Amino acid sequence: MDSTPPKPATDRPVIDLPLPPPGTMGPPTQYGWLRRRCPLAEVRLPIGATAWYATRYEDVRDLIADPRLIRPTINDWPPRPGAAAGGEPGLVTMMELNGPRHAALRRALAEPFSVRSIRGRLPLLRRSADRLLDGFTAGGQPGDLVGGFLEPFPLLAMCELVGIPYEDRGYFLPRADAALGAMLTLDEGRRVTSQLRGYIASLLDRKRREPADDILTELVRACEHGTVDGESVVNFGLSMLVAGYRTSTMFLADAVVALLTTPGQYARLRDDRGLMPGAVEELLRYVPVMNGVVVLQAVEDIELHDHRIHAGDAVLPVLASANRDERVFASADRLDLCRADNPHLTFGRGAHNCIGAHLARAQMTVGLEALLDRFPHLRVPEGRGPTWDDESPSKSPLALPVSW
Repeated sequence: MDSTPPKPATDRPVIDLPLPPPGTMGPPTQYGWLRRRCPLAEVRLPIGATAWYATRYEDVRDLIADPRLIRPTINDWPPRPGAAAGGEPGLVTMMELNGPRHAALRRALAEPFSVRSIRGRLPLLRRSADRLLDGFTAGGQPGDLVGGFLEPFPLLAMCELVGIPYEDRGYFLPRADAALGAMLTLDEGRRVTSQLRGYIASLLDRKRREPADDILTELVRACEHGTVDGESVVNFGLSMLVAGYRTSTMFLADAVVALLTTPGQYARLRDDRGLMPGAVEELLRYVPVMNGVVVLQAVEDIELHDHRIHAGDAVLPVLASANRDERVFASADRLDLCRADNPHLTFGRGAHNCIGAHLARAQMTVGLEALLDRFPHLRVPEGRGPTWDDESPSKSPLALPVSW
């Protein structure tokens, strides 16, 4: 299936951005060919810019931790002709933050995102999951598991931990999704930047007036004590709005689809909960959410596979392809809930490895356990499969009808 080379976008040696096959979560069928024959390809993105697309495990592993590559903001890349230098503030999240400010912020967040702290929140996570499932089952069957549970659960978990009002989701969700989808809707992503910054700024003002038991309140206090600066706290808030829940939502939803559509896997995990820790790691490896959505920019020239990546060029280390590399993972395209050796790159590595990795694992574990307990015979009704947005590089189901 993946022996056919990708189709060039033009007469130049540039290929279209590989996308998952329509009606599936993916991965793109071109991954295998690219890893074998063209591990560093130049791709044309939907926004018109080009980037270097790296697909082999060892290259992706090295690139995501390479200090010669930084994460540009959607306001800075691709460059806009005539854009004024020092214009409107960019959408700077923790991924784009570097140097001493980034290090200070991560130190301030180390404890609330630690294994110990997240483990202490497991009962709250389970109560939130059960409460949402109570409402979902009340609607009768079949029901849409995405709208009823898979989307709201990671969002609710993030809001309760961070201190973002869940009831404000009608305001910040569409704006956050516009920013997250900037590879497809760059102008819209740039437009919402000031709105998201304004929302976080007003929320931080509220935390100063009305302290609570949440991370934003802790960061406001750290700012008052001079251990972090105010702009870094805004950057953290933007991180949580833009990516702090959506990637967890996509991973959880795709994981459930994988379990329900791979014969016997849902029942296997239901009947042997001892598999859960390894199964979570395998699902994080297997579901191809991170399909070319990590955009980095070279600050100096880099030589790789007889190509020169010039300073200013964009690089896409494709985590989802690295996680399917047959050189590293035996039977890489097979979901193996008992996989023992699993050095997946889903949470990145280096200075910008995902600070919320323990929370993401906990959300997937609790979410799956709640589903397995509540719905031991969960299934997708005959002829009623999931629906997808086939224009997106990263896919999770828009709707997932289930019966139980």
